[in-house]
Amino acid sequence: MKTPILFVISFFLLLSCSKNDADESNQDSAYIDDDLAGPISRPKTGYGSDGNYQVAKISFPSPLYSGKNVEIFYPKDITSPKPVIFYSHPYGGEESAYNIGLYEFIAKKGYVVVFAPYPTTGVTVDERYETLWESFKKAVTDYPGIIDTKKVGFMGHSFGAGASFALAHRGFIDEGWGQNGRFIFAMAQWYSYQITQAELQEFPENTKLITQVYNDDVTNDHRLAIDIFKNINIPNSEKDFILIKKSVLPTFTYTAEHNLPNTQSSYDAYDYYGIYRLLDAMIDYSFNGNLTAKNTALGNGSKEQVTMPSYNGQPLSPLEETDNPSPLYPQSKYSFQCGALNNPRITNCN
Repeated sequence: MKTPILFVISFFLLLSCSKNDADESNQDSAYIDDDLAGPISRPKTGYGSDGNYQVAKISFPSPLYSGKNVEIFYPKDITSPKPVIFYSHPYGGEESAYNIGLYEFIAKKGYVVVFAPYPTTGVTVDERYETLWESFKKAVTDYPGIIDTKKVGFMGHSFGAGASFALAHRGFIDEGWGQNGRFIFAMAQWYSYQITQAELQEFPENTKLITQVYNDDVTNDHRLAIDIFKNINIPNSEKDFILIKKSVLPTFTYTAEHNLPNTQSSYDAYDYYGIYRLLDAMIDYSFNGNLTAKNTALGNGSKEQVTMPSYNGQPLSPLEETDNPSPLYPQSKYSFQCGALNNPRITNCN
């Protein structure tokens, strides 16, 4: 079972921070695989299944965070640059080991992911954003043989999810990245700085978006994610808002807390089916134009999108999709509330 990981520092409290052919029957057995916690294995085929590439890694010193390295995970032995995902980690999750399963999954599928650490103390939010941006820029500048900036995704969790919109705006608008494919994948979003209402209306028309929130999250108010989702200029046909709920089996609970996904506290089927599967399909749709992939990534509640595996006849809670999200809980549930004075978009709270 996933256990909460809280980082209490100053006023911040954030946690470190191919079509899916498999249906319920694929996992309706006692098949237990490798390193995943719980009785359900990773998908064996289709979206969410591991790719065939071996993973290589390059590290270089962070341009603004002394003593830390930016890491690039990529498919080994590639002979041409590959599409890239720029990943912004949760507050406190500055070691790649925290979510190494995600980065290796992306590289195994044939794509590049850039992981950039930023400090948790002694700096401002703006300085963290700048650390992320300068790290991404240096990766692009120094490794053109690995990174193809014509196909680009920005992905983040918690603090990193909130940052991903401003960073994506810089990449897509200022740099022109993603002309042949763009997306944003935001998980358990914190406050979003450096993005105005006008800038939210400027995203290029080929931009896609998946926003995920987790039902048992008590850290970040879901209103933060709802605000950006509703105000960004991406049409409903190219974005989906996803709620993940926990599933209780007789011997294992798949939780939907703030720290989903991560590889350290529990690496399980929710990482693969709830996140990796949709990401895999989003990449295929955004970068390759595969409409079958869209039915999984942005399926508007399709069976292919929301169905989770089952175990011994008991299905896991399906994903819940909507284009018109509304808060399920009062702000008092959360440590970081939409109505807090340090939310730069406080006027958008409902």
